[in-house]
Amino acid sequence: SPPSEHPHWLAAGRASRRLVLVVVFVALLLDNMLLTVVVPIIPTFLYTTEYKGTNSTVAPVQTELAPSSLKTLPGLKALPFSSMFSFFDKTAVTVMSATSAKDLANRTESSPLPQPPAINSPPPSSCLEGEEFLAKENVRVGLLFASKALVQLVVNPSVGLLTNRIGYHIPMFIGFIIMFISTIMFAFSGTYTLLFIARALQGVGSSFSSVAGLGMLASVYTDDVERGNAMGIALGGLALGVLIGAPFGSIMYEFVGKSSPFLVLAFLALLDGALQLCILQPSKISPESTKGTPVFTLLRDPFILVAAGALCFSNMGVAMLEPTLPIWMMQTMCSPKWQLGMAFLPASISYLIGTNLFGILATKMGRWLCSLVGMVVVGISLLCVPLAKNIYGLIGPNAGLGFAIGMVDSSMMPIMGYLVDLRHTSVYGNVYAIADVAFCMGFAIGPSTGGAIVRAIGFPWLMIIIGVINIAYAPLCWYLRNPPAKEEKIAILNQECPMQTKSYTAPKPLRDFPDVGDVEGENVE
Repeated sequence: SPPSEHPHWLAAGRASRRLVLVVVFVALLLDNMLLTVVVPIIPTFLYTTEYKGTNSTVAPVQTELAPSSLKTLPGLKALPFSSMFSFFDKTAVTVMSATSAKDLANRTESSPLPQPPAINSPPPSSCLEGEEFLAKENVRVGLLFASKALVQLVVNPSVGLLTNRIGYHIPMFIGFIIMFISTIMFAFSGTYTLLFIARALQGVGSSFSSVAGLGMLASVYTDDVERGNAMGIALGGLALGVLIGAPFGSIMYEFVGKSSPFLVLAFLALLDGALQLCILQPSKISPESTKGTPVFTLLRDPFILVAAGALCFSNMGVAMLEPTLPIWMMQTMCSPKWQLGMAFLPASISYLIGTNLFGILATKMGRWLCSLVGMVVVGISLLCVPLAKNIYGLIGPNAGLGFAIGMVDSSMMPIMGYLVDLRHTSVYGNVYAIADVAFCMGFAIGPSTGGAIVRAIGFPWLMIIIGVINIAYAPLCWYLRNPPAKEEKIAILNQECPMQTKSYTAPKPLRDFPDVGDVEGENVE
């Protein structure tokens, strides 16, 4: 329809880059709130529905059942009770569950079952029984969290291609619709299977919205410094989602009910959809004028791989914490429900500060240095997490973790765009698809392996492993200090237009190699 029919503010809105940034910000915010809002809800929800459902018998009976149930459940014999015990020395633990666990350990050594001392004393309400269930749950919760990222990994490349064909507006809107359906599913599903399906659906939706959103930003903000700041703000939305998600989820769940946080999110998603309809014109098809570099070419570029690896490993730390930390807190700190999500609050606040601060600072101190320091701090913070004795002990490590990941993210995202400008064609759909794949690798590998590792060797070892990996990876960021422009790029240009034979070896940051059609336009400018 001709612009005269639209009110003038709408026309102005469509022209403004700020509003595009707002739309992308809100989309990333919702996506990541939904990502983390389930973190404190799912473990306790599954525990109350499934464990309490099966073991609703009184305490004494349960202790007698325990050894026999050990025989019926294969794979539980190998469970290292000792690792759980190192924690139990310090905390007031249910006498019953502690003794029953010890009895089991003894029973496997074929010693007679000692009579547990005070069997009739009621267990303190705060701490949970069912050690074996919690240990098994680590794996299941991990898989549930990882399913979103795994689906997103599969869908991402195709979304990258789609944005090259039809522009960013339609995929963005499709993403919103899928996210909305997934949120409603979460609110009303009561079983593990349904939750799993909702989680996987969310992966599809967030794949659409994040790739299209970041690509749209990169195409609207062409200047490198501006793009860095815009990406910083949009990633702030991502962080804010991770930030509010867990605490918001645990408080709403504790005081209102399971479906409440999801309904609030569904409502916010509707608002974002309305905003998109006004500003983005989802009916408009606007393909990229130039052909983008194929994903596989980008994946063969070592510099892009280093950047993606930094994103992946730094985020894997948080991804591993998300399913395992609440369960570890349930086991060792006897935390009430609302605390499970609050543990992530310092991480998120400091991430917010980190991304906004280093969006600006990173360009001054060198983005490679910024991410190198970030990765080292991530490693150190992760090593400090198991030292915490209560929720206050988690504040320091988690805050350091968030701040450091903010450093890595805010410097790596613009580097991705810059590398594509420098070494490939300046179409950003695919490179942000790769950045997003790196995030997802972290969030797919993290929870699924994390749960299994905790079950095998315990939570502190998991933190040590991932912390050491981060510190070891950090020096690789040094290679991003001065990436060369690609010789191949010049070769391709020579086939297209023989006039340009100059070889650019030193990086010329703002020089885009134009396609044949753009040469005249560039000369005029």
